Amino acid sequence: MCSKMLHKLEVIMIKVLIVEDQTMLRESLEHLLNAQSDIEVVGGTDDAAEAPELCKELKPDIVLLDVVTKKNSDGIHASGIHYAAEILKKFPNIKIVIMTGLPEITFIEEAKKAGAHSFINKTMGNEHLLHVIRNTMKGYSIYSTSTEDKPFTANFTEDEIAVIRLVCKGMEREEIIESLALSEAKIKKIIRSILDKTGFDSMAKFAIYAVSQGFVAPEIH
Repeated sequence: MCSKMLHKLEVIMIKVLIVEDQTMLRESLEHLLNAQSDIEVVGGTDDAAEAPELCKELKPDIVLLDVVTKKNSDGIHASGIHYAAEILKKFPNIKIVIMTGLPEITFIEEAKKAGAHSFINKTMGNEHLLHVIRNTMKGYSIYSTSTEDKPFTANFTEDEIAVIRLVCKGMEREEIIESLALSEAKIKKIIRSILDKTGFDSMAKFAIYAVSQGFVAPEIH
């Protein structure tokens, strides 16, 4: 009888893999999560590219995955969103919680397209993170952001975002036309719409502002 009662009282542990390139933050997250009676950190890495193999080895229930992680030999940051899609393709039962400290204009939509179950901004606090982890395990999808993180009130279209990214990478108009296979008239119309929405008088000025403020992170794409 006693053994049956104890069995019923056993806590089902949520096994978490942390992917975060800032060592101090990764260790703080590990300490926070391991202090919970129902959460266990089974591993951690600073490189999203290592996450799929660690999932195979450690079999976590949830991967807490930062968007911008360790740079590769070419100086390009490994994208947590890219590897989220790879993890879910190989391990569909694993839950993915994307986290970021950057107010990048497309992270949320890209995370949804990748299949991430939840999304959290690092400014939201520890209690909210625990809430997201536990409720994601229960099957809920939680996309938590701060309204302060949005650079502009207007939403950009997919074509506008594509042009913004290429401008922020330093491409000239002719290169953008070739890359997107759009007419010059179409590109001009897109650029005019972007400037109208942002209040800037040139794409060059907007690009400098967007990258410096973290609204666009071209180095991880």
